[in-house]
Amino acid sequence: MDRVMRAFELTAAAFLAAVAAITFVSVFLRYLFARSIPDAYDVCSLLLGILIFWGIAATSYRGEHITVDLVWSVAPPRIKRALDLFAGVLTLICLATLAWMVGTKVTSTLNDNVRTFDLRMPVWIFYFVAWIGLAATVILVGLRLVRTQMQPSADSR
Repeated sequence: MDRVMRAFELTAAAFLAAVAAITFVSVFLRYLFARSIPDAYDVCSLLLGILIFWGIAATSYRGEHITVDLVWSVAPPRIKRALDLFAGVLTLICLATLAWMVGTKVTSTLNDNVRTFDLRMPVWIFYFVAWIGLAATVILVGLRLVRTQMQPSADSR
């Protein structure tokens, strides 16, 4: 599973590097040569959406996202376990709903033939890659929930 998580992290990092590179080159060209990369803003925005969803997959599975553990840290083990399960189920429901809605957005964007302004690139491909990361997040949160349920101790973090 560590290899899978590393792949998610590397994918998000690659998209982040692409956003940084496009932004740097675009600013460089704009200030020195009064030129710009066509669709740089649109592509960077779409790539940011992709890297956010892929990054959520890695942080959700490992539990490395920002948490407030004030109540959890002082609770007895049975309450800790109940809080972990409740949080996992709630997260899974919310992410599954989001994945469903993003999936419908992918199909509507494909059917509406939405394209970028300058290069006329189809936008649905970017949405689809983001949706793959989000769908993987739902699966990984489900696996984390099962792992939490199977663990004998409450310290799953």
